[in-house]
Amino acid sequence: MTDMPNLIIAIDGTLASGKGTLARFLSSEYELPHLDTGLLYRALAALALKTSVALDDEDALADKAETLNLAEFDEADLRTAEVGQAASKVAAYPKVRKALFELQREFAFQDGGAVLDGRDIGTVVCPEAHVKIWVDADIRTRAERRVAELNAKGDPITVDEMLEQLEERDKRDRTRDVAPMRPADDAHLLDTSHLSIDAAKEEARHIVDRVRASLSRS
Repeated sequence: MTDMPNLIIAIDGTLASGKGTLARFLSSEYELPHLDTGLLYRALAALALKTSVALDDEDALADKAETLNLAEFDEADLRTAEVGQAASKVAAYPKVRKALFELQREFAFQDGGAVLDGRDIGTVVCPEAHVKIWVDADIRTRAERRVAELNAKGDPITVDEMLEQLEERDKRDRTRDVAPMRPADDAHLLDTSHLSIDAAKEEARHIVDRVRASLSRS
């Protein structure tokens, strides 16, 4: 358990870079609640795909976002490639992001702190976070990781198909008008391209511990 009264950790990065794995690890390591903010957008996209709400109907999507309850969704259903692509489109709408903004802020500032991972936590949702880590890996490594994950779940896709999806998604996330995906100016960069899972976890833990030590001296 951290000896700080509050500790907010923001983990941002690209798809399949390992940010979710690292966020869950740090949540356990420092006994902090964890929110995968991408699941909010995935849940909203999944809801739209299953109902009459169109993916280009920003107002209707924003209305649904205001009453979204993650507990009503099976996480496995939200991790498919189809939902991921739809979520990237939904996440580009300003009204949708506004509807989910306060929910994320409240989670971050709960007593004791929290770990949040996404694409704009350190830049938009919680720029006050004590620790900001930007996680990335080269695109082929990310594609191979994501294909292995999806194939293991019975969701077949080739590396070439995934490369195309990642390039499209990265471009959309980085160039959207509201909350574009980018590292915060004061984020610690963590490239996992050539790191094992355990090595990446250790590096993330070292980053958090160095920041905590620095804060305790200030």
